[in-house]
Amino acid sequence: MWLRSLLLMVLALKLSSALDLPAGSCAFEEGTCGFDSVMEFLPWILNEEGHYVYVDTSFGKPGEKAVLLSSDLQAEEWSCLRLVYQIAVPSGPLSDPSQLNLYVRFEDETFDRLLWSTKEPSDSWLIASLDLQDSSKKFQILVEGILGRGNTTSIALFEIKMTTGYCIECDFEENHLCGFVNRWNPNVNWFVGGGTTRNIHSNLPQDHTFKSELGHYMYVDSVYVKHFQEVAQLISPVTTAPMSGCLSFYYQLQQGNDNVFSLYTRDAAGVYEEIWQVDNPGDTAWNLAEVEFSAPYPIEVIFEVAFNGPKGGYVALDDISFSPVHCQNQTELPFSAMEASCNFEEDFCKFYQDKEGPGWTRVKVKPNVYRVGDHTTGIGYYLLANTKFTSQPGYIGRLYGPSLPGNLQYCLRFHYAIYGFLKMSDTLAVYIFEENHVVQEKIWSVHESPRGVWIQAEISFKKPMPTKVVFMSLCKSFWDCGFVALDDITIQLGSCRSPERLPPPPGECTFDQDECAFTQEKRNLSSWHRRRGETPTSYTGPKGDHTTGVGYYMYIEASHMVHGQKAQLSSKPLRGVPGQHCLTFFYHMYGAGTGLLNVYLKMGEDSDTSLLWRRQGEQSISWLQAQVEYICTRQHQIIFEAIRGVSIRSDIAIDDIKFQAGPCAEIEGTSQQSSGYSGDLNEIEY
Repeated sequence: MWLRSLLLMVLALKLSSALDLPAGSCAFEEGTCGFDSVMEFLPWILNEEGHYVYVDTSFGKPGEKAVLLSSDLQAEEWSCLRLVYQIAVPSGPLSDPSQLNLYVRFEDETFDRLLWSTKEPSDSWLIASLDLQDSSKKFQILVEGILGRGNTTSIALFEIKMTTGYCIECDFEENHLCGFVNRWNPNVNWFVGGGTTRNIHSNLPQDHTFKSELGHYMYVDSVYVKHFQEVAQLISPVTTAPMSGCLSFYYQLQQGNDNVFSLYTRDAAGVYEEIWQVDNPGDTAWNLAEVEFSAPYPIEVIFEVAFNGPKGGYVALDDISFSPVHCQNQTELPFSAMEASCNFEEDFCKFYQDKEGPGWTRVKVKPNVYRVGDHTTGIGYYLLANTKFTSQPGYIGRLYGPSLPGNLQYCLRFHYAIYGFLKMSDTLAVYIFEENHVVQEKIWSVHESPRGVWIQAEISFKKPMPTKVVFMSLCKSFWDCGFVALDDITIQLGSCRSPERLPPPPGECTFDQDECAFTQEKRNLSSWHRRRGETPTSYTGPKGDHTTGVGYYMYIEASHMVHGQKAQLSSKPLRGVPGQHCLTFFYHMYGAGTGLLNVYLKMGEDSDTSLLWRRQGEQSISWLQAQVEYICTRQHQIIFEAIRGVSIRSDIAIDDIKFQAGPCAEIEGTSQQSSGYSGDLNEIEY
């Protein structure tokens, strides 16, 4: 692209001498500015003439990695991290391309958080812009390059720069233009103005930042327009952290000319939304525009100029800035998706029912071997419809959610379980109601699914008007009625299947994709196995995983083991940091001959382990949540050990493992999670 070539030339001119860069930044002119290669991996090599560091296949094999680690940093204000890089590959298709990853390592966490990843090759430098939310925690930046196949494969870093402010802000004085790019059009494009740039066809202005010919701005000129409705687009970096407030910028256009200057947002699905359009051209001086701006999920900002002919004049743009405070004429509070979610542990949250009567009842099931408990912890509360008190022909139970603002993309997730229905069709459905309840639209309904298993459903939707989500349970005839259970309703902003979503943090594992970073010393029939659905032996093991009901979990198959035989699943080595850590996971111990499940802490290379947690014997037919607090300042591993019991009905399973910094949140009723049962099995508390 012409703009990338222009950027490369200007970058080389401006960075010919060392720059005085802020902490967490480096131009790699004479050194690496406190960024060091991690010794266990390949080194990053500083180019002899400066300008960049690189790693390539001349001294590394495909699959090997090089890791660059910064010194301790702190971002008490919102900051923008920019990375100028290049992944060079040989010509032709590649089955295993190189990869560049960027992580942040907080001082109190045992895992590194992945912020950004790419495999995009190029023949010139590319720019990545990443928002870092303000935090009082110290952290380090890790840049990881993983070599792909090919004799000429290389990964180079040209510049790392961390500055205070937001990545969508720009005064266009720096040569990388803050990551803004022009969308190429054969006839009309955005150009860098100011400095020595002149155009004989237009009287271009001085920039706004310095108010002189030395400063720079972006402009688009109609002099090359050949057709009606020629469009030029200037596209911002994608936002990488939720933000809401006031977006402001200065613009200038030739008064009375035939052009349309607009501002759009575009989400990961490519959906545009106009948020501003110039209505009064103003005078020929710089004009200030303030726009209410909300980016709850990754979006781009697009400055668009449409010309109706070659006499449309010019439009200039400068000094884009953002404030988390609302614009002067805006007072409403931003919408919080958390307020529209509920796990029903305390109450109904902001959900409510029809006035005719309580069709949905909040219930709790003690650990037992007959009826599954709630999804949240296995011992908490959930909602139950069509109970024995309300099952009657023509019964309909409606559960209304809180009001959701219009014109936002939402992701609705919830877990449901069906019991006893002969026909599942429409036993549970989800509708969208407009605020006036005049228009309703069915967006989901259950068809066929495993009975007695918590299944996750997810729905993406976007409506122009404020709406409510309504869960409807239908009982068509008495003989067809059963139970419908509902739990863990969450609303998130953004699409459920957004391609911009990063993988889960490395401290979490659902086993749906693979075994994450967990390993076993040996693999045979008596090892831990990754499985979905029911286990082969009846009256033991789960019917589905905890995450979605149709995903994967890890378990031991007791029929392949002998009494007392052990299987161990070990985490990767975890970094030792001060303070408490919380390990949470879900376990399933159902079967009359169930043995033991132990969790051990192993430090460093020591062969000795210390017991952190244990359960023995049959616990429940439900997935139960466990929380384990521990402190370890040395490198360590967590080991899950399952021991086969006295019979083949001794399958033990685990799922949804999560490591977090700090103490664990309390679970109500954890004292009930013990071996053995009382006489009141399967008692539902209303």
